[in-house]
Amino acid sequence: MRRSLALLSAGLTLLSAGTALAQNATPHNLILFVPDGLRALKVTPETAPAMAAVRDKGVNFKNPHSLFPTFTMANASGMSTGHFLGDTGTFSNTIFTGYTVKPAGDTVVPFIENDAVIGDIDEHFGGNYLNEETILKLARAQGFSTAAIGKVGPTLIFDHTDRADRPGLHSIVIDDSTGAKNGVPLSDEMTAALTKANLPLVAPSRGDNGKAGDAKTPGTLVANTAQQAYFADVASKVVLPMFKDRKKPFVLVFWSRDPDGTQHNTGDSLNTVTPGINGPTSMAGIKNADNNLAQLRKALDDLGLSATTDVMVSADHGFSTISKESKTSPAAKASYEDTPKDFLPMGFVAIDLAKALGLPLFDPNDKNAPVADNAHPKAGNGVLGQDPAKPDLVVATNGGSDLIYLPNKDKKLAERTIKALLEQDYVSGLFVDDSLGRFPGTLPMSEIALKGKAATPNPSIVVNFRSYVAGCDEPTNCSVEVADTVLRQGQGMHGSFGRGDTMNFMAAIGPDFKAGYVDPLPVSNADVGMTIAQLMGLHAVAAGGLVGRVMSEALPNGITPKASDAKIVSKPASNGLQTVVKYQRVLSQRYFDVAGFPGRTVGLDAESGKQKTAGK
Repeated sequence: MRRSLALLSAGLTLLSAGTALAQNATPHNLILFVPDGLRALKVTPETAPAMAAVRDKGVNFKNPHSLFPTFTMANASGMSTGHFLGDTGTFSNTIFTGYTVKPAGDTVVPFIENDAVIGDIDEHFGGNYLNEETILKLARAQGFSTAAIGKVGPTLIFDHTDRADRPGLHSIVIDDSTGAKNGVPLSDEMTAALTKANLPLVAPSRGDNGKAGDAKTPGTLVANTAQQAYFADVASKVVLPMFKDRKKPFVLVFWSRDPDGTQHNTGDSLNTVTPGINGPTSMAGIKNADNNLAQLRKALDDLGLSATTDVMVSADHGFSTISKESKTSPAAKASYEDTPKDFLPMGFVAIDLAKALGLPLFDPNDKNAPVADNAHPKAGNGVLGQDPAKPDLVVATNGGSDLIYLPNKDKKLAERTIKALLEQDYVSGLFVDDSLGRFPGTLPMSEIALKGKAATPNPSIVVNFRSYVAGCDEPTNCSVEVADTVLRQGQGMHGSFGRGDTMNFMAAIGPDFKAGYVDPLPVSNADVGMTIAQLMGLHAVAAGGLVGRVMSEALPNGITPKASDAKIVSKPASNGLQTVVKYQRVLSQRYFDVAGFPGRTVGLDAESGKQKTAGK
């Protein structure tokens, strides 16, 4: 029934938007600009004038939403397909694939921001692990010019299939791996065009921006300027002129690693949560992304393309400062060579669960070697059980939330795992695979669009980590979250269900959008994919029904549906903890604001669990 309602909702908005765009028989061009990890309220005319101009002169989506878990690859899958994660199977940046992924270092828990890894997973899951068609593939099949430029991983996702032996027929893909053995090959046309423009055929590295530091050494103090200047030059000096010469509509995706990469690695706040991600280095990352957008828009002006090109700006997620503190975690009480005393090590969830469940812990990123006392898994991931090749439990470490998989679907083990997690002060909300049953203190994954037609294995438990506010009066600008990561306290992370992470920046401008319009309705990254498909006249055959909606209210003559607020509250666990989800609804579409245990999540106060609402 829910899938039918979702499809009906999408159909109604498609019809309304179609009426608004009926006068435009030939689709306009479109640029999707993604400032990775940009917090909505950090954009001002002073900090980011180019993005502020798009917002203030075009459409200001003042009620934006990242998809949860609030990670890059997860939201890239939503933007590129218009589907929620229950359909795309991209549940986080690190997932359990159920088989050994060789390009990821022979592990079952690959980090998927990697072109070769994406290709391997595609091959394993029938050629398209997303199980849904992407907007760039649909557009190029319809004769449009298409390109994706920027950060490795999410850039490729927009057209990730059929690329190895068809560089001239595939979308142009330029990312960190361009020119490398495992990168997407350049076509003869692009090779010649780059050479003519005196631009390298090999993408530059991040340089000092890629230095994360360690527990004693601060991370970077510079933005990712050199690498992104190359990407912006490729887009503005090569790709856009080429597309103009072709005289047909185009879709260009530009994925700016900044401010995300700079906020992650910032060296402004070693081992302290203030200024955290609000120091000068992070602000330089925001300005760097803004400069890239300004360069693209100037190129449109210079080429005479502005009047026929829509520009959509959508960050994949917000951002928070990392906390590594816990009073309850056994892992925090042990000593590690690379972790300050009393701080959580990376992999603390795997370590704590191994102790609580009495199961041996092995490192899937170290040839399944046993993890010794006072040590942690190299990448934080863990496989638990007597035989690491046939684990009872797998932890995929990600940051502001972790994924737990039970390959044997053991309901008793699920119950024990949930009990152990409910005892930890760093946990704020648990979501459990519907097939395992209902557990007090938790909510089913289907309630937050994590159960659909995914081809990849479904997580058994999603663990959201505690978040709080420190350093300023604006919660979404000064969110702090416990994070399971190699990065340090005071650096940046995302992935949680706090409003600091779910509130991304979104805006749009162009011939198919209203001018000077403030959109009060909730919108999401899944809506971005659906709206682009509508604007370009693209039609996909969907495998799943967890789809976004066309943002019709932002289009000339489009209808403006009504929105309402709702809440879902779990039954209390034995210690009284309840997982609460606050969301907004437009037609049958849910927009998830925050979730967790009341008082432990930014945007979810201690009173939130008292009024029980089914929210259905």
